[in-house]
Amino acid sequence: MRRTTLAALCLTAVTAAGVVGCQSSENTASDKVADKSTGTTTGTATGGTAGAETADDSAVKPKDPFAGLTADDIAERALTATSGASSLRMTGTVPDDESGGTIRIDMALDKRGDCAGSMSLNGQGNADLVKSGSTLYMRYDEKFLRAQSEGSSKEETDGVVALLAGKWTKMSATGSDAKDMAGFCDLDEVLAEFKDAGSGASSNVTRGATTTVGGVPAVVVTEKDGKDTTTMYVAGEGKPYLLKVDSKSRKDPGTVTFSDYDKPVSAQKPSGEILDLDALGG
Repeated sequence: MRRTTLAALCLTAVTAAGVVGCQSSENTASDKVADKSTGTTTGTATGGTAGAETADDSAVKPKDPFAGLTADDIAERALTATSGASSLRMTGTVPDDESGGTIRIDMALDKRGDCAGSMSLNGQGNADLVKSGSTLYMRYDEKFLRAQSEGSSKEETDGVVALLAGKWTKMSATGSDAKDMAGFCDLDEVLAEFKDAGSGASSNVTRGATTTVGGVPAVVVTEKDGKDTTTMYVAGEGKPYLLKVDSKSRKDPGTVTFSDYDKPVSAQKPSGEILDLDALGG
């Protein structure tokens, strides 16, 4: 898996919102409520009884946490909050620039460099990953190993499957074979891609109505660039974290959801027998 692919997707989404001049749209839905102090309900009493009271029919609008802000302001707040998170979980699909396929990822990671989760390439099997301290642990199923053994002989592939399928392995996270993956587990490194984003300008960026992502209210900001559309969802409750990125881009299509901000990452050493790949390679 290439960490740069996921980072590029996130960078594209945040850059899309980094503009000025966008007007904020307000939620115009209104509700009529009962006057709890008198016990009456909306409208007149049945039969038009003299002296019946009616509730206040004034519109009730939910508070807009980004009232008066441009799309650029919202993006800046999302950048600051997301870059300052101590941990988060990323779930979704991103393109793989090596194979031309699609990577499915579900990974929790933090700024200590620990991570835990799973991934698959083109739906071909599954690989589990845990990085704890200076050690990287991985476990592959048979389907994943066979898919990644393209070009090898049947004898070689069968040998790899017999050795590794379903078993936890470990290697030094600083070794040449693990550096790229270990770098992906470093939240500081992943979020560094956000820091230089948001400096562009476009007249094709708009703010949409409030929606929800995982039950959390979110403000939608969308950019259209020719046939490409990138949409980001910013939390409208609590800190303005980035909740979701949906990129319908020819270069970097994919959707990633962000959750579990600032929650501890469970990255313990796997139990049971662990195959030491560094020892085998030595």
